[in-house]
Amino acid sequence: MSGKPVSGITPSQTVGPYFKYGLTPGTDYRWNDAFGNNLATPDAVGERIRIEGQVFDGDGKPVVDSMLEIWQADGQGRFADQTQGTLANTAFRGFGRVGTDASGAFAFDTVKPGQVPDPDGKLQAPHILLAVFARGMTMQTYSRIYFVGQAANATDPVLALVPSERRNTLMATKQGAAYRFDVHLQGERETVFFDL
Repeated sequence: MSGKPVSGITPSQTVGPYFKYGLTPGTDYRWNDAFGNNLATPDAVGERIRIEGQVFDGDGKPVVDSMLEIWQADGQGRFADQTQGTLANTAFRGFGRVGTDASGAFAFDTVKPGQVPDPDGKLQAPHILLAVFARGMTMQTYSRIYFVGQAANATDPVLALVPSERRNTLMATKQGAAYRFDVHLQGERETVFFDL
């Protein structure tokens, strides 16, 4: 060692993979199950739904160590932090978190959200806000999950910002008893992500 101080830029770091120990729920670290993938509390207002999917990298391979977070309104379009009177579903927090498994799969049990107004008061289509954390990413990405077949999709102000040929990457489709929503981090089928 020369004893001279080292100068320069500190190497960048990514947002993963370190989720299993401190951030995602599961049987290994039960003490940290403050947030899980089941948002559907017994008193939650709205239609019970399940959203299933996988996270894929740019080569179409499953990302087995990513983490997803969702935030949403209840079935009547109310967020848990709103103070618009007493919420009928006081236990519904509208926030969930899950890590992907060995096949890159994830699932959320929740309620189908109602419409919420945008800052200008225009109603948005039912949707769920999504944050994706994964290895190789210096910051999480943000997207939305919309539902195929909703009439309000045609007038949603955020969805209108997305080129029509790319909107399908934001749509959850009904498959059996669940909705299917896959996340493609890069590539030809890349999910639309939003700058915040």
